[in-house]
Amino acid sequence: MSTTTSHTTENAYTVALKQLDRAAQHVEGVDRWAIDRLHYPQRELTVNFPVKMDDGSVEVFTGYRVHHSTLRGPTKGGIRYHPEVDINEVRALAMWMTWKCAIVGIPYGGAKGGVVVDPALLSLRELEHLTRRYATEISILMNPKGDIPAPDVNTNAQIMAWIMDTYSMHQGFTSLAVVTGKPIEMGGSLGRNTATGRGVMFVIRESLRQQGKTIKGLVAAVQGFGNVGSISALSVYQEGARVVAVSDVRGGIYNPQGLDIPKVIEHVEYTGSVVNFPGSQSVTNAELLLLPCDILIPAALGNQLTEDNAKDVKAWMIAEGANGPTTPEADLIFDERGIQVLPDVVANAGGVTVSYFEWVQDLEWFFWSAEEIEKRLETILVNSFNAVKDISIKKHIDMRTAAQVLAVERVAKAQMISGLYP
Repeated sequence: MSTTTSHTTENAYTVALKQLDRAAQHVEGVDRWAIDRLHYPQRELTVNFPVKMDDGSVEVFTGYRVHHSTLRGPTKGGIRYHPEVDINEVRALAMWMTWKCAIVGIPYGGAKGGVVVDPALLSLRELEHLTRRYATEISILMNPKGDIPAPDVNTNAQIMAWIMDTYSMHQGFTSLAVVTGKPIEMGGSLGRNTATGRGVMFVIRESLRQQGKTIKGLVAAVQGFGNVGSISALSVYQEGARVVAVSDVRGGIYNPQGLDIPKVIEHVEYTGSVVNFPGSQSVTNAELLLLPCDILIPAALGNQLTEDNAKDVKAWMIAEGANGPTTPEADLIFDERGIQVLPDVVANAGGVTVSYFEWVQDLEWFFWSAEEIEKRLETILVNSFNAVKDISIKKHIDMRTAAQVLAVERVAKAQMISGLYP
């Protein structure tokens, strides 16, 4: 989903580095060189590859795969298809994945991938050809014990299935564990499709519980209605929140009395968008961020909450379903205004957590029940949130900085214990 709320030209990698530097001021017990090392991705791959189109023409596409860190285990991170993908965005997303995995305590490092393409302009056959060729190009990095991709913006279970099949054909045997987010029929995990959205709700619920509050009766607005946004909206709706606004790439809908989220989902399945949902009025993606509500869930793309609009946000809690939706300048404004920000590296870590579960199940060829997966997911996210909250209180810092302090300490200590090779 592409929306613009600011004229800022600051790229995502610059934002990620600013966040790291802010956290580094509070990190204890590690040498500075170990932190300095984390400013740089471990390896980067840029690929340019031809794809034969349905009309017989050939187009060349550019793709990326970046590994930020392998200190704590294999690299893990999604693949996105979007016309605005660039190397700096992929670097930032890989770094944030390193932090996310460290915070929830799973043995992964961060990675990310992407192809510069608008998949809506491709036929299904063209999309498959592009995916299989990209998978082949990055297979020099990708493997079940080294780098495990997953879905991200504009990619899904079908695309993961094509990637897994392509890799398996090259190996000569089925390799279930090479990607996660696959269809159940091909080794996917129960609960993976809803994990990120459900995780957003679990973190919101735990934060409110500590304040003696519940979700029931609170007003929520959700920017983005893809996998993360729709499941987040449905989850808080089922907990009793009044969801007054949701949006997608075509626009948003608003009803101050509340939207029937299951019916909105049905409307999207039928029409392809939330737009023109009966009984609602139109709002833009930018306007949605400033609507009166208690909980704002930005679940679209990055850089949506900036210094230009942060002062006008009405919500008192922001739960980040998207990666990097808030700029460092906006973070400072929210901190000054006393607005609670549940940062992406905690709030949307449900996806990578259940991806880890899927990977473990695939390696063992033994699968868990949906109930077991959801219980494990909630336990990990609640414990991770509380660990971050404790640091926030102890060091008198905001939650995002606290989360990155926890992550950087864990990764930098792994670097120090490992030492330098040779």
